[in-house]
Amino acid sequence: MGESSIGVKLQQLPLFNFEELATATNNFHPQKKLGQGGFGPVYKGTLDDGKEIAVKRLSKASGQGLEEFMNEVVVISKLQHRNLVRLLGCCVEAEEKILVYEFMPNKSLDAFLFDPIRQRLLDWRKRFNIIEGISRGLLYLHRDSRLRIIHRDLKASNVLLDQDLNPKISDFGMARIFGGDENQANTKRVVGTYGYMSPEYAMQGQFSEKSDVFSYGVLLLEIVSGRRNTSFYNNKDDLSLLGYVSS
Repeated sequence: MGESSIGVKLQQLPLFNFEELATATNNFHPQKKLGQGGFGPVYKGTLDDGKEIAVKRLSKASGQGLEEFMNEVVVISKLQHRNLVRLLGCCVEAEEKILVYEFMPNKSLDAFLFDPIRQRLLDWRKRFNIIEGISRGLLYLHRDSRLRIIHRDLKASNVLLDQDLNPKISDFGMARIFGGDENQANTKRVVGTYGYMSPEYAMQGQFSEKSDVFSYGVLLLEIVSGRRNTSFYNNKDDLSLLGYVSS
């Protein structure tokens, strides 16, 4: 994808300059790092006016990073919902490609859900609110937005929590836009996270709204049980969380 094509797709987004973001993150200091994904590292930043931001920087070593970067820009720049993380703008200068998001002070859901200390903060009311918020965000993606979006990588680490523990779905690098009467699609490049993938997607590359609903079901079980699907095993029957519940 050429620089001119990238410029056309980014022209409607607010632009940050690289120096501004470098200053905000203390020159992308390791202590400011919030996490790491296939796209690249994410840093916490503070702008001159005191506003806190999350800075997602494309890794130069990432083979699929540019494709995910552009996909995320195209998808999320057209979406606005209280249960989706908000894109504030971007930066494209020389080899630097950066997305700037609202900062979520409580990081991701998995940081609470699977931590023996922090999970105590999630009483049943809070867990229900999180489940409901994720479902509202997913319904918006599938039915209520201008576009029909299949997320394809819904999981606990891709659900961010604001200061009141309200959930916001994030990371649209793998998302796919469905148009017209399109109800499902096939791909030879299966992306996402095993343990959350529907069987038809993991084995045949076939995905649809139902793929996201399957991932949501796994996530719901994790929220209710406080156990991670991929690391839960019943000693007697050697079952995963999903297998244990369905047995």
